[in-house]
Amino acid sequence: MIHNRAFEALDRTLKDVLNCNTLPFDSKVIAFGGDFRQILPVVQNGSKQDIVNSSLSSSYTWSECKVLRLTKNMRLQLVSDSSYNMEQTKLFAQWLLDLGEGKVGGTNDGEAVIEIPDDLLIKDSLDPGSDLINFVYPSVLSNYRQPNFFEKRALLAPTNEVVQEINDRLLSIFLGNERNI
Repeated sequence: MIHNRAFEALDRTLKDVLNCNTLPFDSKVIAFGGDFRQILPVVQNGSKQDIVNSSLSSSYTWSECKVLRLTKNMRLQLVSDSSYNMEQTKLFAQWLLDLGEGKVGGTNDGEAVIEIPDDLLIKDSLDPGSDLINFVYPSVLSNYRQPNFFEKRALLAPTNEVVQEINDRLLSIFLGNERNI
């Protein structure tokens, strides 16, 4: 998420301070962590090309980086309810990886049509938003005061506008006047 110029500035600083101009970061081991499929650096008023060019993988230091990949999905180790549940979780995890790597939806030039598996969709509903809220927060009015009720529940949304819409719908369920504290 950091602009590649920050890494290049660190590289130049180490070379200046340590009086060396050979390998990036003066041969010091630097570990970068993250998922490069998720968040690109923010470039105000930048085009898609500007944003891609600002990523670490577009830096002159990238050619000297050794990429290590995590290969074991630790979340799958936590699921042991049943073999069916484990298999469904593995399929979902693989679909997410394929989605992140651009293997779903054909060629991607910045926009792609993604077909979502039927078992992930809310179908045959007049109000899918309410159905989703009721699925994630079952009996919210009778359970919201329990300390752990919201602990393992979350709704993810693609934009702040959708988050606001979900928040408004969820808050409208509660009786009483709204207060800001």
